Order: sequence, then structure tokens, then C-alpha cells
Amino acid sequence: MSTADESNTVGAVDSELSTGCSNHDSDVNEDSSKILNMVKITNHRLCLPHMPAGYVQTVAANIQTAWITQDLLSFQKISHQEGKTASNGAQQLLKTAFQQFVVAGEKRQKARSVNFQAFPVAVLALQLAVAEGPDRLPADKNTQEVLCGKLRVLEADLTKITTLIALIYGLLSGFKEFSAHLVSISSEERTIFITFKTFEEIWKFTTYHKMGFLGQCLESFLLDQKFWLNSLEHDDSGIEVSFKEETLNLMYKGFLMQEGSFFGSCTVNQMFDSSTSGSDLYLEKGDIVLFEPPFLGSGWTVLSLADGSRGTKPKPALEPVIPFHEWFLKSCPETILVGSGKTSCDHLCQTAVGICEAIEAYDGNGPDELSFEAGDRIIILGLLVTCFEWFMGKLERTGDLGLVHTSLVKATDSLCESNEIFLKEEDRKIFNSDQEKIKEETIALLKKTCQSDVATLYKLGKLSHYGPTADNTDHVEVCTELKRKITHVLSEMKDTNRDGISPDRSAVQTDSESTETELPQEIPHFTVCSEQGGTSPDGHHSLLSFLGTRDHQPEYQLLYSAYPEFLLLHFEGHADEEELVDYLGAARETARKKRMSWAQSRICFLLGQLCAGRSKFSQARVYYEEALSVPRDYFTDMLLLSALYSNLALIYLTQKTTEKFFALSERFAALLMAVCNCLSGTEDPEVLKFALKKAILSRNKPAEARLCVLLAKLHLKLGEGMSAVPFIERLQILAEDLPGACNAIESHGYLLLARLYNDHHLPHLAESSAMQACLQTLLWKQLLYQIMITASSGVADCICSVSLMLENAQELYGVDIPTQVAPCLTRAAALSFPSMESSLAHAHALCLSWLFQKHGMPNSAVHYMCGLLEHTSVSSLSQQDTSAALIWLAWLLICGLQDRAALNVLDAVLSTLPEHCTTQLEGVVYNMRAIALRHAGNIKQAAESFRAAAEVCEEFEDRHNWAVALANFGFLCLQVKAKRLAEEHLSQAVELFSELEDEGHELSFVAVLLELGKLYVLQGFCEKGKICYEWALLIAILYDNSESQLQATRSLCQLYGEVCPDEAQCIIYNEHQLNLLHQRGDINLEGEILEKISQLYLSLGTEKANRTALDYTKRSLGIYIDLGKKRKEAHGWLEAGKIYHILKQSELVELYVQVAQDIALSTGDTLFILELLEASGDVFFNSTHDREKAVCFYRDRALPIAVKSSSVRSQLRLCNKLTELLLQLGQYGDAMVYAHTALDISINLADHLNERVAFHRLATLYHCLSQFEMAEHHYLKALSMCPSPLQFDEEALYYVRVYQTLGDIIFYDLKDPYDAAGYYHLALAAAMDLGNKKSQLHLCTRLATIYHNFLMNRELSLHFYQRARAFAADLNIRRINLAPDQSFRTTDQYKITTSQVTS
Repeated sequence: MSTADESNTVGAVDSELSTGCSNHDSDVNEDSSKILNMVKITNHRLCLPHMPAGYVQTVAANIQTAWITQDLLSFQKISHQEGKTASNGAQQLLKTAFQQFVVAGEKRQKARSVNFQAFPVAVLALQLAVAEGPDRLPADKNTQEVLCGKLRVLEADLTKITTLIALIYGLLSGFKEFSAHLVSISSEERTIFITFKTFEEIWKFTTYHKMGFLGQCLESFLLDQKFWLNSLEHDDSGIEVSFKEETLNLMYKGFLMQEGSFFGSCTVNQMFDSSTSGSDLYLEKGDIVLFEPPFLGSGWTVLSLADGSRGTKPKPALEPVIPFHEWFLKSCPETILVGSGKTSCDHLCQTAVGICEAIEAYDGNGPDELSFEAGDRIIILGLLVTCFEWFMGKLERTGDLGLVHTSLVKATDSLCESNEIFLKEEDRKIFNSDQEKIKEETIALLKKTCQSDVATLYKLGKLSHYGPTADNTDHVEVCTELKRKITHVLSEMKDTNRDGISPDRSAVQTDSESTETELPQEIPHFTVCSEQGGTSPDGHHSLLSFLGTRDHQPEYQLLYSAYPEFLLLHFEGHADEEELVDYLGAARETARKKRMSWAQSRICFLLGQLCAGRSKFSQARVYYEEALSVPRDYFTDMLLLSALYSNLALIYLTQKTTEKFFALSERFAALLMAVCNCLSGTEDPEVLKFALKKAILSRNKPAEARLCVLLAKLHLKLGEGMSAVPFIERLQILAEDLPGACNAIESHGYLLLARLYNDHHLPHLAESSAMQACLQTLLWKQLLYQIMITASSGVADCICSVSLMLENAQELYGVDIPTQVAPCLTRAAALSFPSMESSLAHAHALCLSWLFQKHGMPNSAVHYMCGLLEHTSVSSLSQQDTSAALIWLAWLLICGLQDRAALNVLDAVLSTLPEHCTTQLEGVVYNMRAIALRHAGNIKQAAESFRAAAEVCEEFEDRHNWAVALANFGFLCLQVKAKRLAEEHLSQAVELFSELEDEGHELSFVAVLLELGKLYVLQGFCEKGKICYEWALLIAILYDNSESQLQATRSLCQLYGEVCPDEAQCIIYNEHQLNLLHQRGDINLEGEILEKISQLYLSLGTEKANRTALDYTKRSLGIYIDLGKKRKEAHGWLEAGKIYHILKQSELVELYVQVAQDIALSTGDTLFILELLEASGDVFFNSTHDREKAVCFYRDRALPIAVKSSSVRSQLRLCNKLTELLLQLGQYGDAMVYAHTALDISINLADHLNERVAFHRLATLYHCLSQFEMAEHHYLKALSMCPSPLQFDEEALYYVRVYQTLGDIIFYDLKDPYDAAGYYHLALAAAMDLGNKKSQLHLCTRLATIYHNFLMNRELSLHFYQRARAFAADLNIRRINLAPDQSFRTTDQYKITTSQVTS
């Protein structure tokens, strides 16, 4: 399709969607043309020979089609799938084309924003940035670059990108079909492009962005585990996600248009032509109605949710409601109207508490309504919500309770506005959980994981960590202070242990006893008489007595909330439900006759439940209405009234009795605003939706928040956890608009969400929600007036968050304890300070120190353990916990190279152990003490401590610890170079390890095997070393320990690569190492190993191996591109070009070399550019063909840069290479210039070796130019610079060759046999010193020829001839020719070489 065709198509689509946008469309068409032009550029510039034929043309056509049809997902598929095989340059152009596509799409949407008549905007750009500090300011450039690097990795790996998007959008709230769709990632701009398919996807996206989940999911996915430890110092650091709200709103409006109808609010007061009545429909600003887009020019149609009126208008002023309201209103039946939603009395607040005054008299129409006189003061029970017609009130002068019309009261001085959404303290939790039990279990789990073996298992010391540490003044002071603290802790521990029982247990017992006393009394059982007549033996006296109480009793809770459990458990003697109905009917009649109104109402409720359970809704309705209308003063059992309202309203809704449902729902809404636990008799959420719908339409946020709480409770009660999630999420968002009203529930709400997410296998969301719960507890502490109330609850919430994170740790991160728990534990400690429980202080210090030590920060770990010693509650720890904590502290000090402090701690622990009884703990201390002494260089005492530790193991027959002690002693022997003794002890340790059957020793076993193998290799026993290495690898594979596998594999790679070269084995183990690094996600090392494997394949020298090397080089190149490592990327391009040169694919060599140069130039580093240009020339210089191509790299590119940058060594090197290259190419004049330059530089640098090389090359050049005297002079200058006496055979060989060359020049070219004989004699002397028989044969033959034919000395001629014959016999040469070759010229050899090179 041409550009013109494309413009026509776009114009046709535009005219169909809206009018008046032609000017904007012309701009968009220009953008479209730019993109198509870029595709054409791709076609011309990047049609690489290694790509399939027509590749770029196909991509261009696909992109053009995607642009014309605006099929974004098609464009995404093209960009990603095709980009995988394209070169880097092609990918960059495709990416740029995509960015132009995005910009043009936004322009197009803005042009069509009138009345929303447009398709959605193509993509939403999420801008990522690392922010720090309370003001969330952008972090420094280096920190942002780390984020860019992570995004580069994702940009190249589509699998990881898909995982990322599924993580953030695809699994939110369990609606797996509501998934966003990835378009692209721009790592340099730190931007992720996504798109949506439905408005539900946008709803979920906006919800989780506002709740903070979006940034936290990205933090967990993109940032290293160390980030959470470092963030303890910068509490507000994290990833900030920003995007254009305008773009998202346009996308949202476009999706609503596609739905066909949507809910919106009027932005101004406006009139609509009525289509159902004679009068026009008037809507005020803010009114929410259902809008239907125009069809065939009919104009917009609106449906009023208040009275069902309809109206039309060509262009109404409207704004869509928020996505949650859109979703909820669509879930409500359209036939259920809610009235105007306007405030019933303008002088009252939206939500009020206090006392109001009646403005006129009212006589209640039933026992649920309150009767009063004008001027009576009415106490508001719960909340007065002005959008509802009723509220619950209490008449101040009589104490009567009932419903009051909102329009019949006015405000008093004691009435005030309230945002409170909870009625009582026990109502502040959506669900009840034993947080204290979870807290205790979590703390126990943390302590078990972090300190499970510290006091029982020996530690294996590291061989690389040894040597005395500096004992400066600061360290001495630290050791002294630490020793004082430990002494104080141990003394307090002894005093505390004498007291006996811990106070916590008695508190628990008291709580349990008090709980038992609060249990309700036992409910009686009732016997149903099955005889003729159905008369109860006691005249239903027991039943009527039980149900006849005026006020609510705890025993009634089961009656209202658990149908049919109450009937099944407490009624017996009946064969079927009919008999039970007859029995209850008789009881009802008896209660009516005896005027027992409360018993009659409750029996009618039971009968209604029975009938509704059998789908006899009309009968059930009669019973429920009777229960409400039984004569009485007023209702005091509000839970009965609530159950009646909810069940009767559900029947009205089922039977589509709209008016009655509307009236009763208004009354039920008043109860919802006034009564705690009013949902006990409610079984269907539809009866609550009316109230929430009305609260939404009236824009009453406190009422909306309370109803979200109630709906969430109801869904949880019904076991519909994920149905409760949207309402809890909405509540969390409303909490920001209702300061103070939801503070106490925010952390609880996030914990509940985390639990629901976790139960439905959404681990990332569960983790993010748990972290948000911790953040809310920190905000609590900032509200000073709530500290005493919420501190204990906040600590429990933080620990519950930790518990949730631990449940998903293995699945998400493959560890028992992720570093994400560190901020939660820190906040728990901050909330409970200064009266922190000893168990929490212990777990906090242990866990944080364990995490810091695991991630290579022992000093920070020591800081937290020392903080535990300063805590006032540490003395209440048991002796076992205290000893284990001190031993752990000592190990951390050893890891931090604070050996003296570690010895002080260990000596203090040792002093607390019994003197006359050996314990296993004593062996642990001795072993660790020996490690500290070894590190400090105190070998003798270390050996004694190791011996003592081994003796304890022998006494207890502890083979595991015995093996560790022997291994540590072997390391000690290695430190003092006692290799034989070290081998003996390490071998014994290996033997003990191999006999162990239990688990937990694998890491130590692997470490010992590797050290023993290293010792064998150093001693020359390579086979034994190989066995140890392979044994270690097998154990690591068996127990699936990737780190141990890496260590063993690296040792094997070094063995086969350096000690016992074997390319095949080295390749095998390097590929295994590559797989391990890929699994671990260490992309930096992965690139290095790919390079190494490539070089190994190149060393094999076969074509197949070379092509395999090319594949590995390209893989490493891709990694370096993703990481943004320009230098390694440039070398990768160059290495690929070098391999193509070896494969003789010359057309690709220049392309790859050119890209390498471009990348180097982009770095702006002159020295690196010079290095790469020289390396580019080396590709041809070190080859056997196309060597002349190296000249342009050396002479035209690299050498000028070397001169300009004053890089003298580079100039010298380049001049030497140019001299050699031009010499072989026969360009002697040019070579002479560079040879002289090289000589001058060598003289200035006093570099005698290069000076000698320069003289030799000059001599060769003069020889080639037939300037024999100059050649002789420079050869002699080169010889004069040789060291004397000769040190190596190569130097003697050099003498032989140069003197022979000089002899040949004098003899053949200058025709001076006398001087030639002298040079030959010198060459012969050097050959004799070297012992080279072949050279001696050649030289003796030359001398025999000269003395026989030219100098006429028969004696010398015969002597050299006989010597030549002797050498010929030794070398199996049969004939010696003494005739001189007068036509021979020494320069012929260069002519032959030149012709060969040229050819």
C-alpha cells in the first residue's frame, strides 16, 4: 500500500468516527508517512546477507498494515518476534518507528476526543524512576542507571517481559482475563509501554496504582535483594511509576464508548428532551445517569437512576464515573431505582452524629418506627446519613427506639459532622484472626531459621580469610565496650533464671479463662410432638419462654444467622420439615393468643426461613411481614429487625416487587448505619447493593466506605473471598479521602487483601499488600494521639505481614527469608520501642543480622546483634538463647575480620559453661575460637582449640562436627604450608563426610572436596584433583545447590583450561557453568563465559567449531547490548567480524567491523577508540588473506588518533605493524617512512628491543631496495644491540640468520667472496653454539664453495666439504653441490613473497 492509499484509508476511518478533525488527521498522516519512510530506510540500509531473503520487506509490509489498521497487538508482535532476528541497528529502527507510532496515536486520539467518538489510544507509557527521601525526589544518576540496566535485560528477553506484565496486571484481583498487554520497553528512557482491551483492565490498573502495588511489584521484580537492606537507611526509597492521566482517561473513555452504554455524571446543569413524559428531564451538575451513545444520528440517550425517566440530547456535557463505580453500577439490576439520591434536609451534614430536633409530630406506622412530637430531641444511634430517608433514633424523653424520617428533623448545637464509618471498637475489623498466635509462630519460625544450628553445628572456616588484623585504638575500645556489655548480660541472665516462671504464660492463661466466661449459655432443645393434633406436651412453654425475651440475647445469634443449623440442632422428634412447620405454626398461634409478641415475631421469622428454604417465597413473605407488624411498643432486638429486613427485601427483589423493595431497603440502610453485626441474618449481597448504589449516586464517601466494609464482611461470611476483594480495595482508596476514619483499618485491610491474594495463588500481590500494611502501621505512629491505642496492634500487623511474606518466599525468590521482611521487622521494632518484647527483640536482631551476613555485609549484621545486647529485655532470654546469640555474634565478628572482639565474646560464653561437665556447646565454642585464632595468625593456640573441639566430637560421637573440625585443622596446615599434614586431615574429613547419611552437611562437604582437589593439583596429582572436583560437583547437583555447582564447575574449567588442557572437557564444563549462571540470572558473568566458550571453539580450528563460536559470540554480544556495556559490545561486534573473516564471508566482515567502530566512537573515549581501531586492523593483519585491508585501519584511522592523543607506545606499535605489512605488500618506500619513525620513537623511549627491531626492519627494506651497503650497516647495528653473552637459543639463531643473510648479500650481490666468507664463519660459529646441524651443513657448503671456487684454498675447501658430508650423512642428504649459482639474487625471495601476497 502506498502512502497515498494509507492516507485515504485513515481519512475514511476518521470520517466514519467523527467530523471536523481533518486538520488533525493531516498531522497524523504526516506521522504515518515518517514511519513508512523509516521502514524504507530499514529496507535499504539493513538488508543483511545473513537474514532471510525479503525479510525487511516483509517486516515493512507488516508494520504498514499494523499502522493502517491501528492494530497495536499486531505491531507488538512484529516488533518483538521480528526484532529477535534483526541486527541491533534494525532493532533500533523498529523501536524508533514504534515510538513514532505511539506519539501519532496520541495525536489521533486528542483529535477525536469530542464526545469520545474514537477508538482508544494505542498505548500507555509508564515512566519508572528510583526515588528517595520523604519527598520522593529522584535518586542520583548511577542509581537510575542500575534501573536502566535491569530494563535492558527485560527488553531483550520476551519471556521475562511477559512475566513482568502478568505480574503487574494479569493476576490482579484474581480476574485472570483482565490482563494488560505489553507493547514494548524502552530501557534508555526507563519506560514500559502497555495497552488494555477492556475498561475492567483499566479499573484494576488504576486501583493498584493508587494502592501502591504497582511500584512495589516492580521493585520486587527489578531490584536486587540488597536493595531492601540498603533501604533501611533510606526508608522512603523505591520505584516511582508515573504516566499521563490524560492518556489513560482517553483510553478509558474509548473503551466505555465501545461498551455501548456507560454511567457518567453531568458536568453542568442541563435539560434533556423527555422521551417518556411530557416534561423535559432536568439533571443537575454531578447527577449520575446511564448514557447511551447516539445511533444513526439520533443523539445521546440518558436514563435517570432515580425514577427511570429517559431523555435525549445531541451533545451532553458529561464525564464518565470512576471505574469502580462503573463496574458496581453495571452489576446492579437496572430495574432497581434508588430515588433522587439528594440530601433529604439541606441544613444537615452528609453524615452526622449527636442529637437532632423534630420539626413536626409523627405517629409511627409500625413498631419499627419512632413516634414523637414537634420539638422532641432525638439521639442519633450510629450515623445519620442524609441521602437515606431514615435513620435510627432514640427519643431522649422516653428512651424509645425506632426509625426516624430524615426530613422531619433539624440540626441542634450538639449535632456535628462525622467521617467515622465504624460504630464500635469491635466493629473495626472486617474479619477476626488470632494475630497474637500468628505473631508467636512467626517469631518462632524466624528464630528457628536464623539460628537453627548456630549452637550445635561447627562452622567451617574460609581458607582465604587469615592473617593478623590491625588492632587500632578504635578496635580496642570497641572490644572493651563489647566485653562489658556481654558481662552485664550474662550476669543479668543468671539473676533472672533464679526467678523461675515467665510472666507471659500466666497472661495467656488469664485470657483463656476470661474467654471461657464470656461464652453464651447453652441453648435448650425442643421436642416436636408427632401425635395427632400436634399439641406440645408442655404447651410450647419452653419454646415461648426461650423466644419471648424483649431484648437481644447471645443465644439468638445462631437463630438469626445459621439457617438451617439452628433448627437441626435444637429441634428433635420430627420426621420431616412439614411436622416442624406444623409445630411452629401451633406455637405461633399460642404466642398470639398469649400476646407474647416477641416470641410470635421470632417464630414467624423461623417459619419464614423454612418457607424460603423450600422456595415458597409468598408464604415466607407473609410470615416476615407478620413478624414486623406484631403489635409492640418498639423494637429492641435490632439483630432480629435486621434479619427480617434483609430476608424480606430479598424476597421482594426476587418477586420483582420494586416499590416494596425500595421502601424496605431504605429502612435496612438505616439499620446498616446504626447497628453492629447487622449482617448476621443476611445471606445475599443484593440487599446491600441498593444502599451502596444510593451512596454512590449521592457522592457520600463515608456512607460508601461503610457499605464497602459491610459488603466485604458479607462476602467473607459467605465464603466468597475474591468477591470481597473489590470492596476492600475501594475501602483502602477511600481511606485517603477520609482522614482519621479508616486509620485503624488500613493496615488490617491490606493484611486481609494479602491473605485473600495468597489463598488464590497471587504471591506478588500478597507480598505488596503485606508491605503496604507495614507502611500503614508506620503512619500510625506518626499520629501521636493514637500511639497507645494502636501500638500493640501495629506490631502484630507488621509480624503478620512478615508471616505472609515467608509463605511465598520460596516461590518468589527461592529463599527461606527474603530481605523484604527487613523493613517490616524494623517497623515492628520501632512501634514497640522502648517496651519491646524480648522475643521480638531477639527475632528482630537475629533475622536482620542473618540477612546482612548472607548478603556480604557482616559489619551491619554485627551492629544489629550488638543492639540486642543493649536492649533491656535481653536478660529475660533463656540461657540457651543467650548463648546461641553470643555465638552468632562471635561468628559475625569473625566474618567481619574483628578477631579480637570475637575471641572476647567466645571466652565470655566459655566462662558460663559448667567446668566439670563437657557439653556439645563447648565444642562449638572451641571450633569457632580456633577459627578466630587462625585468622589472627596465632597458629599454636588455634591448633590446641581445634584439638579440643575434635575431642568433644569424639566423646559425643558427633561425626558431622568431627569432619568439620578435621577440615578446619587441614586449612590451618595449609596456612603454614604443611601440605602433607593438610592432605591427611582433609582426606580424613572427606571420609567422615562420605559416611554421613543425614542432610545438612553438603555445603561443607563440597568446600572440603574443592580445597583437597586444589591441594592435589598444586602437588601435581591432577587425576586425584579431578576426582575431588567431579565428586564435589556430583554432590552439589544431587542436592540442587547452584552456588556449590558453580564453585566446582569453575575449578574443573580451570583444571582443563590451564593445568591439563583439554578443549572438549573445558567446553562441556563451561557450558554447564553457563546454564547455572543463566538460572541464577547473573547476566554479567554469563556474557564472560559465552566469550570464553567462543574462544575455546575457535581454538579447535574446524569450520563447524568456528560457526559454533560465532553463535556464542553473538549471544554474548546480545547480553552486552542489553547491559549497555559499550566497550564489551564493540569488542563483541569486532569478534564476530573476525570469525566471519575466518569463515571467509568477506561481505559481512566489513559490516560488523564498521558497527564496532561506531559503538567505540559513541563512547567518546579516545584511547578506547584507538584500541578498537588497532584491533580492527589486527583482524586482517593476523590473517592469511586480505591483509592489505589492515593498512587503512592502521595508517588512516588509528595512527592519526595516536599522534593527536600523544600515545607514543601506540604510535610505535602501529608503525611496527605498518612497516611489516607494507614490507610484505612490496610497498618499500612507504614502509621505510614508518620504519624510521619507529626507530626514532624507540630511541626516544630508550626501548632497546624495539630499537633493534627497527634497525632489522630498516636493513630488510634497504635489502629489498638493493641498497646493500645500507642494509649491511643496519644489520650490523641490529646485531650490536643484542645482549652479550647470549641467554637464549633464539638469540643464537638470530645471529645465525643475520650473519648468513649478510654473507649472502656480500657474496651474491656485492660479489665479495672474501668478506662473505667472514660473515659465513661468524654464522657458523653461532650455529655450532646452537647445535643446529642443518644450518651448519648449509654454511659449511657455502664456505667449501667459496674456498674451492673463489679463494682457491684447497685445504679449507676440503675441510668444510668433509664437515658438510658428515652433516649430510647425519641428516640423510645424499648429494652436496659445490658449484656456485651466479644468477642467484638475495632480493628474489621478497619478490616471490610479494607476488604470493598479491595473488
